[in-house]
Amino acid sequence: MNPSTPPHATPQGFGPSTTERLPLPARDAMSEAQRAAADAIVNGPRKAIFGPFVPLLQTPALMERIGKTGEALRFDGTLPDRIRELAICAVARETGNQFEWQTHAPLAIQAGVAAQAIEALAAGRRPQPLAPDEECVVDFVTELVRRHGVSDATYAASVACFGPPGTVELTALAGYFAMVCWIMNVARTPGPAGSATPGLAAFPA
Repeated sequence: MNPSTPPHATPQGFGPSTTERLPLPARDAMSEAQRAAADAIVNGPRKAIFGPFVPLLQTPALMERIGKTGEALRFDGTLPDRIRELAICAVARETGNQFEWQTHAPLAIQAGVAAQAIEALAAGRRPQPLAPDEECVVDFVTELVRRHGVSDATYAASVACFGPPGTVELTALAGYFAMVCWIMNVARTPGPAGSATPGLAAFPA
């Protein structure tokens, strides 16, 4: 387990073992399709194989398409960085995913989300203080991940903050990150090596 992960952390895979199920294969053990998919990721904006792309390399065609979706959402999206990073953190907290939490919590703070709010979210509490549009995104993403849809009031608040296109983008962003968090949870993909960000503890009982 990552050294910055607390002793009672939520294990990715939700079992007592922390052994990675699908580690990155050696290049000489990769198929031609795997090498081509790996090279496409390395030569793209991510510059390396990490996180969900380690287990996704088991299915190169899927990895390529999922990677393109992630690029569109992260690098070509219209939502402000602050909103996008907070949304990703909310998904990572709900799914108990160490990699996305330790990657995106510092990015959220860097983008302008209050550090106290990120600390509260990590502890399983309602994050405070938040700007009005940040309140909106936490409500929307949390409700969506827990209920698989949103109420009329939550939808209306999102449209008021981000418009219909931004609401669709926010929904897709939450869905994309839920998917890659699930993939890493199944694969027991560890958090980023050497992260200074503490990992997620289990939700309070």
